[in-house]
Amino acid sequence: MSQDLNNTVNGTLPSNCYWNLTAEKIGLTFAYCLIFLVSLAGNTVIGMIIYKTKTMRKPINFFIVNMAMSDLLFPIFLIPGDITLLYKNSWLIGGPLGQALCKFVAFSPYVSLSVSIQSLVLIAVDRFGAVVYPLGSPLVSSKLCPFFILVTWIVAMAINFPYLLAYKRVEYPAGLRCTLQWNEAFGESSSYENYYVSWSVIFVFIPLLLITILYITIYIKLKLQKIPGEQPANARQQRQQRERNVLKMSISIVLGFAVCWLPIVIHWLLFFFVSDVWPCGFRYFAFVAFFMARINCAINPYICFIFSRNYRIGLKTLLFKTTA
Repeated sequence: MSQDLNNTVNGTLPSNCYWNLTAEKIGLTFAYCLIFLVSLAGNTVIGMIIYKTKTMRKPINFFIVNMAMSDLLFPIFLIPGDITLLYKNSWLIGGPLGQALCKFVAFSPYVSLSVSIQSLVLIAVDRFGAVVYPLGSPLVSSKLCPFFILVTWIVAMAINFPYLLAYKRVEYPAGLRCTLQWNEAFGESSSYENYYVSWSVIFVFIPLLLITILYITIYIKLKLQKIPGEQPANARQQRQQRERNVLKMSISIVLGFAVCWLPIVIHWLLFFFVSDVWPCGFRYFAFVAFFMARINCAINPYICFIFSRNYRIGLKTLLFKTTA
C-alpha cells in the first residue's frame, strides 16, 4: 500500500508542492515503529486475556479478538515494508518468494479491513439482541462464534482474492516494484475502479450504515428500557450501567474504525473519478489517509482497556502472573 501511495500520487501534483522528505522519513520511521510495537503488544494481550479468562468468553469478546488477530496482519506484514520503502523505493526480494510476498503483503490489509468490518457488524447484532430482546435467545450465541469467525475470514479472503492475482512484482529501470496489474490479470474490459467502488459499498458504506441503525436503536431502547420481572432498583441500575459501558466501548471501536479507514476509501474514490491533476492539498490528504489506516490496527486494544473494567482486570491479572 505504501507503493500505491507513491505510484498514484507522484505525477499528479504540481512540482512546487513543499515536502520535506528528510523530516518525513524520520517522523514516519518513529511513528511506524511505535505503531508496530503498540499494535503487536496490544492485540496479542487482548487475545491472551480472553484465552485465560473464561468469564470473558462471550460473543462480543470473541469478535474483538477476531479483530485483534486481523489487525496483527499490519505489524507482521505491512509495517516492515512501509519502513523499508521509506529508504529504498523498490521491492527488495526477488524470485518466487518475492513474488509471493508481494501478493500477500498487498492482499493482507484488505483482508484485515474486511474481517474487522464483519466483526463490527456481528458485535452490533449481538448488542442489539442483548438490549432489545433481553429475555429471548441470543442472536449470536457463544457456540456459533467459531462458525461466524471462520465465515468472516473466508468471505474476506474470497472477496479480496483478485488482489492476489493482480499484484505482481515488476522490474523497472529503477528497480523492482510490487504494483497492481489489474488489466493484465483480468483483461482490458475489466475495471479496477468498478471493483473498488463495489467493494467499498459492500464492505464499508453499507456495513457502517447498518451498524449506525442498530446502535441508534440500542440507544433508544436503553433510554426507555424497563427490565422485565421483579428486580431490585440497584440490580436494574447495575445491569443498565453494564449495558451502557459495553455500548460505549462498542461505539468507540466503530468510530475509531470509521475515522481511520474512511479517509483512505474517500482518497481512492476521489483519485479514480474526480480529476487527473490535484493541488498540493491532495498529497497531504493522501499522506494522512494512508497513515490513519495503519493507526487503526493499534487503537482497539486500548479502547477496550479504557471502557471495560473486565479488560483492565484481565490485564492486571496477566501482568501479575507474568511477573510473579
